[in-house]
Amino acid sequence: MQIGAVMRIALISTPFLAVPPRRYGGTELIVHELAQGLVKRGHHVELFATGDSRTSAELRFLYPEALWPPETLPDVNHASWAMQQVRERGHFDLIHAHSAVALACSRFVPDVPLVYTIHHVRDEQLSAFYRFYADPQYIAISEDQRRREVPLPHVTVIHHGLDPAKYQYSSRPGDYVCFIGRFAEIKGPHAAIDAARCAGLPIHVAGEVHPPDARWVGVELAPRLREPHVTDLGPVGQPAKAALLSHARALLAPVEWNEPFGLVLIEAMLSGCPVVAFPKGSIPELVEDGVTGFIAKSFEHMVDLIRPGGGIETIDRLRCRQRAIERFSADRMVDDHVALYERIRKPAASMRLSSDSRVA
Repeated sequence: MQIGAVMRIALISTPFLAVPPRRYGGTELIVHELAQGLVKRGHHVELFATGDSRTSAELRFLYPEALWPPETLPDVNHASWAMQQVRERGHFDLIHAHSAVALACSRFVPDVPLVYTIHHVRDEQLSAFYRFYADPQYIAISEDQRRREVPLPHVTVIHHGLDPAKYQYSSRPGDYVCFIGRFAEIKGPHAAIDAARCAGLPIHVAGEVHPPDARWVGVELAPRLREPHVTDLGPVGQPAKAALLSHARALLAPVEWNEPFGLVLIEAMLSGCPVVAFPKGSIPELVEDGVTGFIAKSFEHMVDLIRPGGGIETIDRLRCRQRAIERFSADRMVDDHVALYERIRKPAASMRLSSDSRVA
């Protein structure tokens, strides 16, 4: 479905992961869903990402392959190059960036409206940086994230969305619960393992370790991963994740930080898999208590909810999936973005393409 006039949109991802990411990478997954949806609606989208990305948009890249782990200089190089391309190749209706570096680089193209999505938990250094940029249109990914951020003159809340076709529900789940996410203390994999043990349930754990969390993992998580009720799957890609969620009794999210969104929560709900989570950050916005899961008031409450005969068995898995599609489909997310773009766009003066830009 196309909404309004055709727009020419520069969509700037990061240089750190391909679009879509092979495994970990929430920002790049959302960029992928947005690019696909905009092209489907007939808009002219140029995606500035890495050369190993796959997209139906026109792909433009400076770096042939993703550069992991994230570093500042490649980010600056990538964003400034993308802005240079926008300036040299003719006017765009708007730029939508997913890296804070693009705010500073927007000085190169002052006449093109800039949209910037905040993908992170509040960071005081970034919040101080945002005070210098009052003109761009900011997107917060949850109301909780918006409330915690510095006051921004132009900000809209748009929840993430994903393609429901990539997730299928099972009316007869297995006997296990699961945890999927980064292996970090704030994500709570240790608490998920402990809760499953206390409830007398097996747990399947999927995730990977980032360098800053390696010491904590070695001390706290590694011994738990060897417990008999735990199946450690390591990092998983999207198909394996979808299968895991489809057959899980519940996804456990005992987070210990103000989660700005939590993509895996909507992946679970789109699979008909109820979520049991602590009420941190955006989670009360995402989980509908008694419909798509439960908000656990404490560790003990989480154990009671997931144990055999507990509250989790009252969730209608098909209704869980249907409600998630209503609230968190990629179509809904793209519609919200297009409505925002229409409010701020400047009609492109030219549709010319430069022959010296790399197009995959």
